[in-house]
Amino acid sequence: MSRSLKVFGALLFGLVLGTGVGANAATGTATAGKTKRHSAGTTRVATSVKAHSGASHSSSAAKVASHAVATTTVAGRRRHGARPTLAVRRTRYQEHFSASSYADNLTLGDVVEGEDPLVRAAAIEALGNMNGTAIAIDPSTGRILAMVNQKLALSRGAEPCSTIKLTVALAALEEGIVNKDTPVNLGGHYHLTMTEALAHSNNLYFETLGRQLGFERVKHYANEFGLGELAGYQIQGEQLGTYPDEVLPASLGGVGRMCSFGESVSMTPLQLGALVSAIANGGTLYYLQHPETAVDVATFEPKVKRVLDIAPLIPEISVGMQGAVQYGTARSLRANFSQFPVMGKTGTCSNNGTRFGWFGSFADTPKGRIVTVFFLEGGRPTFGPKAAELTGEFYRALWDKDYFLQKPTVETSGVVGASE
Repeated sequence: MSRSLKVFGALLFGLVLGTGVGANAATGTATAGKTKRHSAGTTRVATSVKAHSGASHSSSAAKVASHAVATTTVAGRRRHGARPTLAVRRTRYQEHFSASSYADNLTLGDVVEGEDPLVRAAAIEALGNMNGTAIAIDPSTGRILAMVNQKLALSRGAEPCSTIKLTVALAALEEGIVNKDTPVNLGGHYHLTMTEALAHSNNLYFETLGRQLGFERVKHYANEFGLGELAGYQIQGEQLGTYPDEVLPASLGGVGRMCSFGESVSMTPLQLGALVSAIANGGTLYYLQHPETAVDVATFEPKVKRVLDIAPLIPEISVGMQGAVQYGTARSLRANFSQFPVMGKTGTCSNNGTRFGWFGSFADTPKGRIVTVFFLEGGRPTFGPKAAELTGEFYRALWDKDYFLQKPTVETSGVVGASE
């Protein structure tokens, strides 16, 4: 073979080899880019790694998880100095929802004569066509000012999701386990206070508190705060939520899971409304009453179920509830409204193809405090921050209708701002 042919062959071989290495290098770069984009989704480059989301609003059985499988491919021959690269195949397992987040005719069958017409109109406007219910309560009396979609509001309820954290927080404070500023060790050098944990709805924090409290104490306080019993007084059609008599099996998360998501618990929107009303008014757990006629309104008398010894604890819990709205899981509320303080707790979880979104809150308005509960059912568009967003729309609608200007200034003096 002539010298020129040998040189040509060598050059051709080098060109082909170089192209192959270059292509593999490009593949490696693209793969690395893909891995980086998914890093926020807890992708791990390892064989058969299941990543559990620690987000505050993950589903009740960690139903949304990510898997990444890494396979090694040879990017070139080792004798040419090429290093193996990792080709990542990522498969995301997502829960499938069968329920719709939207519905028509939500108000069909509602009894409305005894409701505040402006409050009801604002609740209907905020809820829109979302499949859910909206309830507004005067916490100083237990009177239901408006209840939109009464069929759902009076139903057997659903898993309370992270709103259960309110009862656990009050129980831990009452038992002296923590105060709002106590740093709780959640493993290694990771510590969190109650204020931070409520604001960001941290599951691990409340699982830790729940295990320290134990099931018997957790159940005792939950029952004291109204879970497991009717919240209303002679409200026709009201059904009962339940609190189990036995702890959730350890294989399903035990008492910790009950305290982070309320798994195995069923809570009604009225029960959450009564609990938040007790927090808002200083500790009086009223029977909620829903006047059905103008006569009922004129003759309304509050009915006390029991007085809770939580007045000293309310400043400890309210700062975390306000933090949820200011910078935490309920900050979506502020996209629509920020004229006065709102304190609340979100909740998101799912069961059997239906997703739940909760937001229970109270606001310091120029007319005194108002409690609201927005509860949504559906699919992926349904979650706690959405319920908080709708609550902001509710207050915006009332603000735009000058609802808070109807009372003389002298009667509203000193009301605005946190007062426990």
